[in-house]
Amino acid sequence: MYESFFGLSGKPFQLNPDPDFFYGSRGHKRAMAYLEYGLHQGEGFIVITGDVGAGKTTLVRNLLRRIPAETIIAAQIVSTQVDADDLLRLVAASFGLEHAGTQKAALLVQLEQHFRALHAEGRRALLVVDEAQNLSPRAVEELRMLSNFQVGTRSLVQSFLVGQPEFREIMQRPEMRQLKQRIIASYHLGPLDRAETQAYVEHRLRHVGWQENPAFIEAAFDSIFAHSGGVPRRINTLCDRTLLAAYLGELHRVTAEQVEEAAAELGEETGLQDVPPGVAAIAPGPASAYTVQFAPQDADRIAQLEDRVALLEASTSMTYGMLKKVLAALRARNARRVADEEPSE
Repeated sequence: MYESFFGLSGKPFQLNPDPDFFYGSRGHKRAMAYLEYGLHQGEGFIVITGDVGAGKTTLVRNLLRRIPAETIIAAQIVSTQVDADDLLRLVAASFGLEHAGTQKAALLVQLEQHFRALHAEGRRALLVVDEAQNLSPRAVEELRMLSNFQVGTRSLVQSFLVGQPEFREIMQRPEMRQLKQRIIASYHLGPLDRAETQAYVEHRLRHVGWQENPAFIEAAFDSIFAHSGGVPRRINTLCDRTLLAAYLGELHRVTAEQVEEAAAELGEETGLQDVPPGVAAIAPGPASAYTVQFAPQDADRIAQLEDRVALLEASTSMTYGMLKKVLAALRARNARRVADEEPSE
């Protein structure tokens, strides 16, 4: 909506991960170096963790598009609450193999045959597992078993595990001991600092042809960093709303006050702006008249579902509020134009 007003060729702050917008902060460059090191080693597991919105998916997609297809066949899956057998089906599907109705033993044979065929062609398989914190211990064990596929001393498949910070805690459990022994590198992707936050914003703007319209004053970047905590996804959300407000106000300069107003609006609409990254805000409701006992794993799954519902509700509320403001601004602008065009008596 505001792109043409500011002379931009596209949306600079879209939320969907796009490797074309990859910004190499110190942390992201280091994480990329670990991934490339893992590729060079050609075995074991590489673990990358980071808060929600830290840029893990963009990082992985940036790596995947740089991988030479003639030497490495890469597949990516997003882990959800699936059991071990379903995980193997996801892996088979990601490599383009038939999996419907196939039993576990047959799946393992099929996967091994596929990996051996790749090896015979001079290629190897890379599996990227996103949202790895959702993996059950049994599912993790299946991934470890896949790493046993070898020809001589060479592994046929390598895995990158990408997840939220709690995955690091999961890895400390006794049942994860065998997998830990096969991790050759691990890195936690933290937030951007103040200077990187400004560089990140300017990098995304320049990618769509920004010519300093609108111009950001220095204090605006201070405010962006203060409200986003340096988390890329939160930066995108805040900057997108700030540019929308500037467009509606026909402004060509972004100030700290405008950023503050945008942050306040987002906070009112979602209730998420002042919550630490990766934590969903859920408003307390009335106590239930019934008490239900759940197993620990069921409670965890219910909590995750509640978080997702809260985020969906917040997103819907934010979109509705934004559309109301846009409609009101457009009506006001149209009214001014009609008034200007009316002939004077």
